[in-house]
Amino acid sequence: MVPAATGSARAPVLWLLTDNKPGHRNQLRGLGARLKALAGASVYWLDATEYRIPLWRALLGLAPRLEPNLPVPDLIIAAGSGTHRLLLSLRRIGNARTVVLMKPGFPLNWIDAAIVPEHDGITDNTAGNTRLLLTEGMINTLTPLARLTTKQEALALIGGPSSHYEWDDDVVFDQLLHLMRSYPDWHWTLSGSRRTPDTLRQRLRDLAGARVTVAEPEQTHEDWLAHRLAASRAVWVTPDSASMVYEAVTSGIPTGLFELSANTGSRVARGNALLHQRGRVARWSDHTSVMSAATVPSRSLWEADRAARWLLQRLPGRTAP
Repeated sequence: MVPAATGSARAPVLWLLTDNKPGHRNQLRGLGARLKALAGASVYWLDATEYRIPLWRALLGLAPRLEPNLPVPDLIIAAGSGTHRLLLSLRRIGNARTVVLMKPGFPLNWIDAAIVPEHDGITDNTAGNTRLLLTEGMINTLTPLARLTTKQEALALIGGPSSHYEWDDDVVFDQLLHLMRSYPDWHWTLSGSRRTPDTLRQRLRDLAGARVTVAEPEQTHEDWLAHRLAASRAVWVTPDSASMVYEAVTSGIPTGLFELSANTGSRVARGNALLHQRGRVARWSDHTSVMSAATVPSRSLWEADRAARWLLQRLPGRTAP
């Protein structure tokens, strides 16, 4: 853990604007945690669903009525298109810097900064903008592990149908069975998601045994994945879930992707291809590179930390820790 910044600089105040979608909230949590660790930031959450912002207020930068006890912010950070009207309406409050965690649906010069996954397809002329930070995937709450366990523990994270890949229960299940039979001495933890079809979830349950633990998504807590990754030597993820893929890669654990046919033009598939090109993930057909005892942790990828340092450089009177 990097210690909080010391010195004369006042700890920044963050307003985090959420639409309460788990993926967007996870990005805000990850960035907020790093700003707190690096600069002692205090964090305040605003639920965008509680504010009805007319378009004219967003365009004019006129803030709605807010809780009177909220301290004046230094950074206002929003994730999810449902937060954009609130973010724009707040952009004239004090000297706050406004930040969006996605490719914005409005001109970039309306706010101070955008932190955007590179697979969102920012055009070349925009990529040189100093208001823009391109990240390798989405920010998340995971931190890289200092060391890998030596235990033969494998984790399989199973998603479900999406617009990015041609989902096939049989293909995923057969690949999983092949891995389990190829490495019978390993203990396997299998976890579906809320998108996993019921028929496949039942097939996963039927695998439970002495060397197989099945975790139901409804019974896992918010930090379950971080704890499970820390106890694992290898992790396999279906490629449809960008959040699970980037969380696994951020942990530094050798990561493999199950193979499914990508849909044309999918930004998630484009991001996974970049991860493979950079050696951060392996394909299922190359499973020995993930399961080998000689495999070293993945190259460092900690985008929450990089984004936090980049933002701190942009606050008046500050340099990056």
